[in-house]
Amino acid sequence: MAIGAKITGWGSAVPEKIVKNSDFEGRLETSDQWIVERTGIRERRWGGTTTSLAVEAGAAAIKSAGLSPSEIDLVILSTTTPDQTTPATSSVVSHLIGTSGGAFDLNAACAGYVYAMVVGHAMVATGVNKKVLVIGSDTLSKITDMEDRGTAILFADGAGAVVLESSERDDFLGSELGVDGAAQPILYCDHGSYLRMEGREVFKKAVRVMVESAEIAMKKAGITADDISLCVPHQANLRIIESACKRLGIPIEKAAVCLDKYGNTSSGSVPLALADAADNGRLSNGDLVLFSGFGAGMTWASSVVRWQASK
Repeated sequence: MAIGAKITGWGSAVPEKIVKNSDFEGRLETSDQWIVERTGIRERRWGGTTTSLAVEAGAAAIKSAGLSPSEIDLVILSTTTPDQTTPATSSVVSHLIGTSGGAFDLNAACAGYVYAMVVGHAMVATGVNKKVLVIGSDTLSKITDMEDRGTAILFADGAGAVVLESSERDDFLGSELGVDGAAQPILYCDHGSYLRMEGREVFKKAVRVMVESAEIAMKKAGITADDISLCVPHQANLRIIESACKRLGIPIEKAAVCLDKYGNTSSGSVPLALADAADNGRLSNGDLVLFSGFGAGMTWASSVVRWQASK
């Protein structure tokens, strides 16, 4: 029986359509300067389906790991925007990619991807599965009110994925998951409606829970902020990332940031930032990576992982 899991491959996918900040000018009371100063976002991608983006990112991760789709024995799809009420979007994704074994969806909003990685690790570490594909895919543009300045400029579509494989040494060193349902009113989306958000309240709570969660994960891992080579946070707002990193004692230069290109893609956010960093040579074998996400619920999750996927 395996005693641990490691990341062996990664991949990402975004729609072709680029929506720049200037595209909102004249239609909403906003400007490129206003959006950049308050969010750090310069452009985002809209288009595709949760399934199509998940398939592209998942297939890329499997190829990166040097595996064939049939070797994957579990697919975990983190998403807030399934393409149908039922069946689970992961079932179609599994079929289109060609994986074996089981598949299920997981919804923990923007913290969902870190949730899904922790669950995937548990499935491998307990010997239930040997090779797990963990995908985060969301198409938030379809649940965003394009006339609401507070949300239209933020949310976007995208996906990312990693492959987890059994390992004699566990690279998942410490994790923490949490939720506070009392915070549901500050960020939610009713069936058939649009996302509603109390921006200031989300900002305050997001920084606090991200810092507390990351500190717990690092304590479980037996490390400090000085040991972190790369922080991969949820890509919601640059100010949140900067504030959290400052409180954690992690230089902003060690943070993986790609929201300027992709906006807030919910479950796609963390794996997109990871893939962007890995593709740009920011990770070396042995590096300690801190993943941290927060989202509607309010949910939060953090995990410290030893990176061994560099080819």
